[in-house]
Amino acid sequence: MDDRDWSIQEVARLAGTTSRTLRHYDDIGLLAPTRVAHNGYRHYDEHALVRLQRILLLRELGLGLPQIAEVLAASSGSGPADGEAVALETHLALLREEQNRLARQIAAVESTITALRGGEELMAENMFDGFDHTQYKDEVEERWGRRAYADSDRWWRGMTDAERSEWQQRVSDLGRDWIAAAESGVDPASDAAQALARRHVAWLTGVPGTPASAPDGDVKGYVLGLGEMYVADTRFGANYATSSGGTHGAQFVRDALRVYAEANL
Repeated sequence: MDDRDWSIQEVARLAGTTSRTLRHYDDIGLLAPTRVAHNGYRHYDEHALVRLQRILLLRELGLGLPQIAEVLAASSGSGPADGEAVALETHLALLREEQNRLARQIAAVESTITALRGGEELMAENMFDGFDHTQYKDEVEERWGRRAYADSDRWWRGMTDAERSEWQQRVSDLGRDWIAAAESGVDPASDAAQALARRHVAWLTGVPGTPASAPDGDVKGYVLGLGEMYVADTRFGANYATSSGGTHGAQFVRDALRVYAEANL
């Protein structure tokens, strides 16, 4: 690597982030600038850019900043260049796995559209390729126990293809309506937002294995916790991403659910 470096403004533009975010990364010890110029501006060399790339990749994979710091620290034992290359190879493998899953989803949806428009018979065995409901198995078991995952898995597998399709359409419609409400600028406490919150809670309580579905479950705590997770976890927050980007959509959902939970649960 050469000795060139980039100003904080240049790095922010290249990475699609902000100078404020980069300064925050410095404040918490996640990404220190390579040097600080006499005018106080931070500058970053190629090693720093590689580290930033890894940070952003880990953020895309849903890790929080404390977890990212742990991952980066754990992989710093080798020489800088070698350690970075090995770590990026791991990230690349995960990205390719996700790329493959998305490609399968795209092909499945395209096939369904073609069949619907051509009046052809739907190939049910291919419609859900790439829609892997088991991908969060470990996380569900860690959060809510093995029985929670087993119950929800049994429920999912017991559905017919038509029932799965109907359920996925329900989830899609709910997400679309949340985004539309967030973009419209209505108050989270408005009747429109609260009607969506009611639908959302009804959906949650209809999924076996979750705390919301148990007769003695802490529905209020579960709903409030999920609302916070939508904002904190980019994997779930992406479902409510508005055209303006960021976490505005997820924050709107969280706030509306909080109002509903406090008043009704």
